[in-house]
Amino acid sequence: MLAAQDRSAPQRLEDLIPDSAIDAPDEWATEGAPAGEAPVDDLVEPEAPFDAIEVPSVEPIEPTEDAALEEQASDPFAGVIDLPLRRVPELETVRIDRGLELAFPVDPEAFPERDAFVARYRLLREAERIGNGEDNVALRAARIRADRDLLERQLRVYGYYDARVSRSLDERDEAAEAEGRTPAVRFAVQPGERYSFGVIELGQLGAAPDAGDLRAKFAIETGDPLLADRIVERRNALATALGESGYPFARLEPPELLIDHKRSEGDLSMPVDPGGKYSFGEVTSSLPDFLSGKHLSQIARFEPGDVYQQSLEEDLRRAILATGLVSSVSIAPRIVEEPTGDQLGELAMDVSLTEGRLRTIAGAIGYGTEDGIKVEASWEHRNLFPPEGALKFRGILGTREMLAGVGFRRNNFRGRDQLLTVDAYASDIRTEAVEARTVGLRAAFERYSNLLFQKPFSWQVGAEVLFSDERNRVIGGIARPRQEYLISSLFGRATIDQSDSLLDPTRGFRVTLFAAPEVSRAFGTETVYGRAQLDASYYLPASDGITLATRGRFATIQGAQTFEVAPSRRIYAGGGSSVRGYGYQAVGPRNDFGEPTGGRSLVEFSAEARIDTGLFDGAVQVVPFFDLGTVSLDSTPDFRFVNYGVGVGVRYKTGFGPIRVDVGVPLNRNPMFDSPVAVYVSLGQAF
Repeated sequence: MLAAQDRSAPQRLEDLIPDSAIDAPDEWATEGAPAGEAPVDDLVEPEAPFDAIEVPSVEPIEPTEDAALEEQASDPFAGVIDLPLRRVPELETVRIDRGLELAFPVDPEAFPERDAFVARYRLLREAERIGNGEDNVALRAARIRADRDLLERQLRVYGYYDARVSRSLDERDEAAEAEGRTPAVRFAVQPGERYSFGVIELGQLGAAPDAGDLRAKFAIETGDPLLADRIVERRNALATALGESGYPFARLEPPELLIDHKRSEGDLSMPVDPGGKYSFGEVTSSLPDFLSGKHLSQIARFEPGDVYQQSLEEDLRRAILATGLVSSVSIAPRIVEEPTGDQLGELAMDVSLTEGRLRTIAGAIGYGTEDGIKVEASWEHRNLFPPEGALKFRGILGTREMLAGVGFRRNNFRGRDQLLTVDAYASDIRTEAVEARTVGLRAAFERYSNLLFQKPFSWQVGAEVLFSDERNRVIGGIARPRQEYLISSLFGRATIDQSDSLLDPTRGFRVTLFAAPEVSRAFGTETVYGRAQLDASYYLPASDGITLATRGRFATIQGAQTFEVAPSRRIYAGGGSSVRGYGYQAVGPRNDFGEPTGGRSLVEFSAEARIDTGLFDGAVQVVPFFDLGTVSLDSTPDFRFVNYGVGVGVRYKTGFGPIRVDVGVPLNRNPMFDSPVAVYVSLGQAF
C-alpha cells in the first residue's frame, strides 16, 4: 500500500545522516559538499580584524508587504521622514521655534492665507502641547509625527485637501549633521489646489416664509472657497437669524462634507427644519401673587403680536434675575396657535420662578477723611408690597453724621428700569462747612441706567420738603445762633450718555443737567430762587492701554442773595468727586475767621490719564490727575480764588466696576484748614 509523503512533516535525525557516514564516519566528514555545491575555498581566521573580512555583494531583494510593516513597527521615524529627504527649491522659511521650521512657496498667490495659517498653527501647537522636549529618538519621532498631522489637518481646514507636507533638507541641516548636532525639523508645505464648495443642501429651509433672507444669512454659495471655519461661522449665523426671525423651534443638524477629489469640490449637507414662524403672546407667571404675569409683561421689551426673538426672551430672563427677588428663572415658549399660511403662530411665554431670599440685614463700619468714623445698619424687605415694593429702615451713627430713615421703593414701576422712591429721614450732619439738623420727605420718579442696560438717555423728576435747623460751622470765631428754614423744592435731572461703560468708560461723552426751583421760608420772609448744575465729561482712547478723561462742572443759584439761602443749599467744592486734595466742602469762600460760607456759583475742571499696567492680568490701572475748582459769592463765577490739586490713583478692575483709590495733594492749600494729603476710596471711576 502506497501512502503520500507529508512534505511538511519534520525530518528525523537518522533521515539526515546517510548509511556511509555510520560505516565510515572519518571518510564521510572529509568528502566535502555534495556535487553541485561550491566548496568554501577560504576560511576566516578567528582573530582576523573585522575590516579584513570580504563580504560578497548581494543583489537587492524587493521588500514584501510584510517586511515593510515590520520595518515600520521597528523604526520610530517610519512614516515621519521621507527617505531619501526631498529637496524643495524656492521655498520661504518661517521659524516656529528653535526645533521647527515651516517652508512655504515663495509666490504669495500659491498660499495667500499663509500668515493666518502660521499664527493659528502656533496657537494650536501650544494648545496640543507640541514643542521641544528631551532629545531622544522616541520623543523626537512623536513630536515630528504630531507636527505633521497638525499641519495636514489645518491645511484641510483651509480647503487644501491635496496638500503635500514633507521633510526637507538644506545646507544648514547638512552642516548640523556634520557637526554632530540635531538639525531643526523643517517641513515643506505645498498647498496645491484649493477646493471649493459644490452642492449645498439645507433641508427644509426653503419652506420658511422668509427663506430668501435666511438663505442669504448662510451666505455660502457653490464655487466659494471651501473653508471649514466658514461652515461653522455661517451655521451659527443662520441659527441666530432663525432665533431672531420668529423660529423658536428651528433645528439645524450637524453639517456633513463629502469631498470629491476628481472635481476638487466638497458637497455640503446640513438639514434645517425651521419649525414654523411665531409671534409673542401673553406672559404667564408660575407665582402670580409674587410677580404677576402683568408685571412681567411690563418688564419685557416686547409686546403681544411682535415677531418672536430669542434675544428678547433671554433679555426678559436676565431682567427678572436682576430684580434680586428670585433664585432661578426659566422661560418656556408654549404654542397657543399654530401658523397657517402667511399668518404667524402665537406663543405664550411661561415663566417659572423660584423665590429667593427677600430680607436683608446689612451693616458697615468705616473711616474716611470726608466722613470720619461711621457705623451704618439697615433692614430691608425687597417685596413686602408685591410686585417689587421694598421697605427699608436705615440708620447711621458717626462722628460727622447721624441719621434715621425709612424708605419705600418700587422697581420697574409702570415700565422697565423705572423707579419710584419715597424717603423720610431725620439727620444731624456736621461737614467742613455746615452743621444742620434736618427732617425731610423726598419723593422721586426716574428712569435709570444700570449695568444690565446702559441707556443713552435717563431722567428723574421729584419733589422735596424739609425743615432744617442749621448754621455754617464755627471753627474759630464767635458762635452764631442756628437758623430755622422750611424749604420746598421741585427738581429734575436729564442725562445723555454716549459712553461705552457705566462704571469704566474709555470713549464717548456724558452730559447731565440738573435744575431745581425752590421756596425757602426763613427770618419771617419767603425767598424763591433756582438752583442749576451742568456736568459734562469726555473720554478718549489716546493709545493702546491709555484713556484720557476730562470733566467740567458749572453750577449757579439765581434769584437770592447768599444769606437768604440755607447754608446746606449753598454751593461748595472739594472732595473725591470734586477737587481732590481738599476735604469735602473745604473749597469755597471763608469769612474772616476762616469758616466756610459757601457761594452761589461754581466752576470745576478735571483731567486724568487712565494707564493700564498689565499687572494682575490687566486689572490694575495707574491714574495721574489734575483738578481745579473755584466757588464765588456771586451767581456768576469771578475766579477770585481758585484751588488746584494733583495726585495719582490706582484702579483695580472687577466684574462690577473698578475700585478706586486716589491720593491727592493740594497745591495752594491753607495750612490752617487743609491737610497736606487726602485719600479717597470708592467704587467706579472719579467721573
